[in-house]
Amino acid sequence: MKELSGDSKIVLGYFYSGLVWGVIGLLIGLLISVQMWDAAFNFGEYFSFGRLRIVHTNVLAYGLGLFTIMGLFYYIVIRLTKRPLLFPKLAVITMWIYNIVVLAGMITLFMGLNQSLEYAEFEWPVDLGVVVVWVLFSVNILGTIITRKEKQMYVSLWYIIATIVAIALLYIVNNLSLIATLGKSYHLFAGLNSANVEWWYGHNIVGFLFTMPILAMFYYFLPKSTGLPIYSHRLSIISFWSLIFVYMWTGAHHLVYTPLPDWLQTLGIVFTMILIAPSWGSVVNGYMTVEPDWSRLRTHYLTKFFIAGITFYGLQTLQGPSQGIRAVSALVHYTDWVPGHVHMGTMGWVVLTITAAMYYVVSKIYKVDIFSVKLANTHFWLVLVGQVMFSITMWITGIRQGLMWKSLNADGTLLYTFMDGLVGNYPYWQLRTVSGAIFIVGMLVFLYNFIMTIVKGERALASNR
Repeated sequence: MKELSGDSKIVLGYFYSGLVWGVIGLLIGLLISVQMWDAAFNFGEYFSFGRLRIVHTNVLAYGLGLFTIMGLFYYIVIRLTKRPLLFPKLAVITMWIYNIVVLAGMITLFMGLNQSLEYAEFEWPVDLGVVVVWVLFSVNILGTIITRKEKQMYVSLWYIIATIVAIALLYIVNNLSLIATLGKSYHLFAGLNSANVEWWYGHNIVGFLFTMPILAMFYYFLPKSTGLPIYSHRLSIISFWSLIFVYMWTGAHHLVYTPLPDWLQTLGIVFTMILIAPSWGSVVNGYMTVEPDWSRLRTHYLTKFFIAGITFYGLQTLQGPSQGIRAVSALVHYTDWVPGHVHMGTMGWVVLTITAAMYYVVSKIYKVDIFSVKLANTHFWLVLVGQVMFSITMWITGIRQGLMWKSLNADGTLLYTFMDGLVGNYPYWQLRTVSGAIFIVGMLVFLYNFIMTIVKGERALASNR
């Protein structure tokens, strides 16, 4: 091999973009964690918590998350279809357009241009840009799958197709707006309809951005990296179709104890509980794949990433449904328990799986061993410790908050004031900052290891020229 193929350069281009946005998003996340317990770290209007919090979530979701997902999708699809990417030049154009869209989204959020919809804050011009990018990306991926040379559809392709179709449906419907000015629009839906549509989107966009794509990666990279065949392709397909049927009906569990009709709340709760079964189908499939040789957890660095990742996915899909139950929701809703739940998924399941997949891909692209397995293991333990500390700290904070808010005096008045609860949160929020810093150090170790593997690969290419 004298030089990289065009498809490999495309995959790396998406990785580079995602990593740049990831560094920005993670550092902003660390800053806003400090702002929670020290107001002096709010630096004026544009760098206040209210602006930076939504920049943090959107830059990490649409920047780090979606760029790396798109790059990994290209890699997986090319190999499972046994043909080159259908429109390689279009993939490059899409990458540059999307970088411009994410930059525009970040700048407008800094400016306070915001739809005030969770995970859908971008104003309408940025939304249009996201839709254009998704259409271009979908044409390339679906076109490559349709014209595939390998007729057998491995389960990862099913998850990729579901991701593309569901995100298009969710994003377009929830972002239907009445345009007022270039920088302002209003949700087409109003009142309870707006809330219902928003949380149909809010829950499911997380599912189809941070569940379906990650499962596609898990099912591809776990057997490829371990050399062990997937335990049951039939179980993976059953889990897939069950998940697809159930997931879209769960959003109303975010609106328990609101004016939303009780029957609709109950529907969301019931389908959320059913969601445990197909989710754990994939967890069991992952465990049983490695079951013939658990020693790989010690001897093969990537195995621990994937198994720890699927474990967090399993825990996430137990904790999430339990939160939907009315008695539990009454205690933890609107508390820090919820960000603890969300970050277990993003910092655990998503990050561990994506970074492991990127390690695998970069070593295969350059046909070299990773720069340092020792650094990869260091990265794993730092990220794991940081994530566990973060989530447990937030769960404790959330339970504490819920109990204080519900505590009453004998005459029915509140036992604690708002300030009692707020000041008592500070030690836990400071621990969150510490755990976030540990996590970021782990991600910087990953970034260094990843870049040095590329440097190693480029040197190997140069020596063969």
